[in-house]
Amino acid sequence: MNSMDTTQRRVTGVAVSGLVIFLLAGCASFSQDGGFGNVANTAHKRLGKDVTWVKSEADQETITKRVTELLGNPLSVDDAVQVALLNNRGLQAAFAELAISESDLVQAGRLPNPSFSMLRASKPGLDGRDYKIEQAITLNLFSLVTMPKASAIERRRFEQTQRMVSLEMLRLASEARKAYYTAVAADQSVHYAKQVRQAAEASAELARRMTKVGNFNKLHQAREQDFYADAALGLARAEKIAVASRERLTRLLGLWGQQTQFTLPERLPDLPQAPNELPNVEKMAMAQRLDVQAARLQTEALAKNLGLTKATRFINVLEFGPARVLEGTADSGYKKGYEVSLQLPLFDWGTAKVAKAEALYMQSVNVVAQMAINARSEVREAYQGYHSSYDIARHYRNEIVPIKKRISEENQLRYNGMLIGVFELLADARIQITSVNSAIEALRDFWIAQADLEMALIGKI
Repeated sequence: MNSMDTTQRRVTGVAVSGLVIFLLAGCASFSQDGGFGNVANTAHKRLGKDVTWVKSEADQETITKRVTELLGNPLSVDDAVQVALLNNRGLQAAFAELAISESDLVQAGRLPNPSFSMLRASKPGLDGRDYKIEQAITLNLFSLVTMPKASAIERRRFEQTQRMVSLEMLRLASEARKAYYTAVAADQSVHYAKQVRQAAEASAELARRMTKVGNFNKLHQAREQDFYADAALGLARAEKIAVASRERLTRLLGLWGQQTQFTLPERLPDLPQAPNELPNVEKMAMAQRLDVQAARLQTEALAKNLGLTKATRFINVLEFGPARVLEGTADSGYKKGYEVSLQLPLFDWGTAKVAKAEALYMQSVNVVAQMAINARSEVREAYQGYHSSYDIARHYRNEIVPIKKRISEENQLRYNGMLIGVFELLADARIQITSVNSAIEALRDFWIAQADLEMALIGKI
């Protein structure tokens, strides 16, 4: 066996091996759930809720039916969160990021298609027409070297995308929760603002009648009329806030048409007996925060990418494949061989690519470090705000509102005994209603602070 035969057999073996690997690489395929299973598990574990990735009309019909059922009764905060997770189109758009990222992952596991090149030239000759025909099929073999690292990088990016989509889902749940409490509190404020206006209207009308018969001076009448004007303005502002709060909740729930006629309860949930105590709140946040986990994965991917960049800094194209050449007349026969194509690092030695990769890596390292610092601070602030909001709401519940109620009861007794007049009684009623409205706002702030704390433990507020 001569050396030419040995060389051709080696070339054939390399070509066959490359073809086998190419075919295996071409088998890279998509997963059954597109990475959505992790997101759904997060929703179930952290929220106790269901999420659905709408991919068909049947999926949409199922969601519409479920949403209609939830909206059929006065909406609870848990039902509001569930409707948002099922019906918010922005969240559905975020789910599409999973498909985009998985497409990049699958693409990284597939080699580029082989290239076919052909040269044909001819000219008249003494023995007929002379031809030169070159044909070659080449395959980028260097992709076989870089493919494992490239796939590993894209897999980390896919995992990062799953965490970011989960974080977006959890953020939507938190925003829906806060919007719900704000809308319910706004409705309560409207209710009490109406009571204030009614009391002020009665007082102003009484003052007008008494002034008309000469039993009340014009200064006192003007004061009562001024309070009535302020009360009417306060009611208008409260109604404006209630409309805006309800519409924000409607947007987060993804409702339109007849669905927007949902019913909210008349009052906020009661304050719990005691706040939750979390002595290791910073440690919990570092273990659970999805944004920190996603940033760490991005840093790992960049570190792998740096290794890939260094590996490909000199040679980043190496194409190999069988070739055949015909020279002479058409019946001269083809010469068989192979063709190798690669880039020579004469002008670009890859230093710029490596420097960029190193800078991106160090940038990511510092971003993660700062993110961890911010996360610790955010969770401490949220935890402190949660406790402070609880203390304020409890003070209103246990001290201010009961005291105002006792004062009102005593004034009612004095009015019945004709020790004070009707205007003093009405003024006291206005003060009591105002304090109750402040108590509603304090209770609302507590529930919002609790939602902020829950979000701070799993991601950026």
